[in-house]
Amino acid sequence: MSALEPRISVPAAAPPPPPGGVFGAAYRTLSIGIISVVFLIAFEATAVGTAMPVAARELDGVGLYAFAFSAYFTTSLFGMVLSGQWADRQGPLRPLTVGIGAFAAGLVCSGTAGVMGVFVLGRAVQGFGGGLVIVALYVVVSRAYEERLRPAIMAAFAASWVVPSIVGPLAAGSVTEHLGWRWVFLGIPALVVVPLVVALPAIRRSASGPVDPGAPAAFDRRRIRFAFGISLGAGLLQYAAQDLRWLSLLPGIAGVALLVPAVRGLMPRGTYLARRGLPSVVLLRGVAGGAFIGAESFVPLMLVTQRGLSPTLAGFSLALGGVTWAAGSWVQSKGRMAPYRERLMVIGMVMVAFAIAAAPAVLIDSVPVWSVGLAWGVGCLGMGLVIGPTSVLLLELSAPEEAGANSAALQISDALANVVLLAAVGAAFAALGGGAVGAAGAAGAGHALAEGAGSAHPGAFLAVFLPMSVVALAGAWVATRLDPAAAAGSSAPKS
Repeated sequence: MSALEPRISVPAAAPPPPPGGVFGAAYRTLSIGIISVVFLIAFEATAVGTAMPVAARELDGVGLYAFAFSAYFTTSLFGMVLSGQWADRQGPLRPLTVGIGAFAAGLVCSGTAGVMGVFVLGRAVQGFGGGLVIVALYVVVSRAYEERLRPAIMAAFAASWVVPSIVGPLAAGSVTEHLGWRWVFLGIPALVVVPLVVALPAIRRSASGPVDPGAPAAFDRRRIRFAFGISLGAGLLQYAAQDLRWLSLLPGIAGVALLVPAVRGLMPRGTYLARRGLPSVVLLRGVAGGAFIGAESFVPLMLVTQRGLSPTLAGFSLALGGVTWAAGSWVQSKGRMAPYRERLMVIGMVMVAFAIAAAPAVLIDSVPVWSVGLAWGVGCLGMGLVIGPTSVLLLELSAPEEAGANSAALQISDALANVVLLAAVGAAFAALGGGAVGAAGAAGAGHALAEGAGSAHPGAFLAVFLPMSVVALAGAWVATRLDPAAAAGSSAPKS
């Protein structure tokens, strides 16, 4: 996009950049506010999974357990597309505010539910809010922070997951045991008030309003239809993967028929051809996240069913990952590492592939259980080297008025890859004797535990980890195609 011609022959000197980093005087309030939002989302993600099996049993809804996870993912996909359009046309303040409100309302709905259907409805409302929030936060970063500070704020987002990943399961388990599972859901909305009070005034000052006031304010109806299609298609695909009968092919085929045109319409041109530049950035985000989450969802289940660990100990085997993930993000955030960013991302994906391939070694009794935690720490270090830089690259390659749509594409790639790859490996796992495992997010492990799947066949785990390691290796190749200088064609998603 070409710059506008100056109205005077000698342009005024640009003002000097604000001193300090993301916690300097110019950015401190905004940074604390939006990092607090990410912290609460992270705490919810790690804590709710711990309380979910107890909630399902008490509400007599174990049969709908997986849908409590899939409802969140499917509605978040719609929220991401809507947030991208909303933020580009009116600024990120409104979608962020509405998203936080919906996120809190969903938690209250689930926490007060008397039947499992209402609980699942609450998770759907919460997912819609989460989708609005995450894309709006990316637009805030693109609008409010200088380019030199974006790696640092993305590293701070990653660091916000460290404490929740370690403390969240323990805190949720203690609250569930002594106060009841409902307080895990009802306690978080009260904490939302703090980031609202801190962040929203700062966002109003630095990132409110549209980039181009003359641009049309109406939403793109075609993209909204695609958003409905991708959400409904993902839901049908997850349902088909959880019900391994011939009749399930019908919703599965319908889901694919909805997903294909929606994905083509919402992603940058050439995404699934790994075209250089922005398309490969978006593709890498999905490949990395899908391979990693697809494998991680089955690690606790493998340790419980094959090595006899308690669910709590199995969950803590992954605690080191939060620290190493943040360390990888911190390394990539340093300015002197910028010339080596793409090379480090290739190395990161190789580390992820190694960790996924090494994890099932614990199926051999002579291999110590702690080796899984060590391997997963290596994989999380690799993810830290990859995930933050994809966000930074996306913002670098996006025109200001396209930041919302492109940020939505990045998040959709991540969430959709989780859905599709978990559906595939979950179906393969169940078909090979792994037990009845849901194919949505943490539901993979949780559903089997809730059903007492203690007889999972060891070979079924190989059908999860080995394919996901191959997907991660493919991600290492995609990471070689991120060089912005080699990008060609339009960076905007198809309209």
